[in-house]
Amino acid sequence: MPSKVNCGNYFEDFSLDQTLVHATPRTLTQGDVALYIALTGSRFLLNSSIKASKRYGFKGQLVDNLLVFHIAFGKTVPDISQNAIANLGYAEVKFVEPVFVGDTISVSSQIIGLRENSHKKSGIVYVSSKAINQWGRKVLSWKRWVMVNKRDPQAICTETFVPNLKLLVEYSELTLPRTLRFDLFDVAQSGSPYLWEDYTVGERIDHRDGMTIDNSDHTLATKLYQNSARVHFDEIYMQQSAFKKRLMYGGHVISICRSLSYNGLGNGLILGAINSGTHVAPAFAGDTLYAFSKIIEKWCLSPDKKIGAIRVKTWGVKNTPTEGIATPEILENNQIKYNPNIVLELDYTLLFPTK
Repeated sequence: MPSKVNCGNYFEDFSLDQTLVHATPRTLTQGDVALYIALTGSRFLLNSSIKASKRYGFKGQLVDNLLVFHIAFGKTVPDISQNAIANLGYAEVKFVEPVFVGDTISVSSQIIGLRENSHKKSGIVYVSSKAINQWGRKVLSWKRWVMVNKRDPQAICTETFVPNLKLLVEYSELTLPRTLRFDLFDVAQSGSPYLWEDYTVGERIDHRDGMTIDNSDHTLATKLYQNSARVHFDEIYMQQSAFKKRLMYGGHVISICRSLSYNGLGNGLILGAINSGTHVAPAFAGDTLYAFSKIIEKWCLSPDKKIGAIRVKTWGVKNTPTEGIATPEILENNQIKYNPNIVLELDYTLLFPTK
C-alpha cells in the first residue's frame, strides 16, 4: 500500500511550466495581526490602528503586506520547498490589492526555471506564485528561487532553463490602493515627522535599534505562516546539515529588519513592492539583528492624494551595530564580497505621505 504521508517534492520531481495549486486557503484574522505585531514589534500606523486605516481611505483593518506575503509564501512550502536547503532570493513581488481582516487568500504557483547544481545533489527551482482573495482577485504575486535537495543524486535531470528576472518593479507598475489618500496626514499619530520630501536620494539611515531573536520567536512566527520547511523546525534533521542547527526563516529576518526600520522610515506606511531580495547569509536563534538603509529613488505618484513613493535598499546585519559597517561590500582577494555580518539585502518600494 502506498504511503499516505506527503514527503514533499525533490528537485527531480519538478518540470518546467508545471502548475501547483497549494492547500490550504487562509482567512486572515485580528489574532494574526496581533500575533505578528507581538513577534516582530512592528509599529507602522496603518497596520496598528483601524481608525487610522479608515481615516486614510480603507474600509477596515489593513493587514501588513509582509504578513500577507509570509502567509501566502507558507502555502507554497509543502509543494515547493519542503526539501529545500535554503530559499535564495525574491524578485518582482507586487502587492496588487490591499488585504483586510476577514479576507481569505488562496495560492498557486508555476515552475518557470530549473538548474541542477554541478555536484548533482541538489538544484535551483525558480517559481512564480500568486495569491487571490475570496473574490478571485489577485492580491499578490512574486517570483523566487530556492535550492532543493535531490531524492536520488543519480537521477538524470535534463531540463535546464534560468529565467530572466527583473530586479525592479517600475513605478508605473505600482498599484496604488484605489481609495488611499494622505490628505492632512497626522505625523503625531505615526510617530515620525519626516514625509516624502524630507528624504534625499543617496541618504543613509542607520536604524539604531537591535533585536535579539530566540528560538521561540522565529519558530512561532514560522508556525503562524504555516511554513512547514524542515530546516526551521527539525533539530535532529538539521544536526546532519552543515549548520548543525535550525535555520531562522528568512522571511522573519525580513520582517524584523522592516520593523527596525520604523526608526527612521516611520512614515513608509505601505509596502508597495519588493523589487528584489537576497538572503546573503543564514541567521540563527541567539543572533541580534540590526538594519541600515539607503534611499535609492523617489517618485511623486499622486500629488492630489498626497502620495509619494521611495525606493529603499535595506541591509540586515547580525551581531554588530550598523554604524561600524561603512559599506555592505568588502574587497577580499581582489573580489567584492558581502561584509560577513550582512544577512539580508532587500530592495523595496514604500508609499509615503507627501506635504
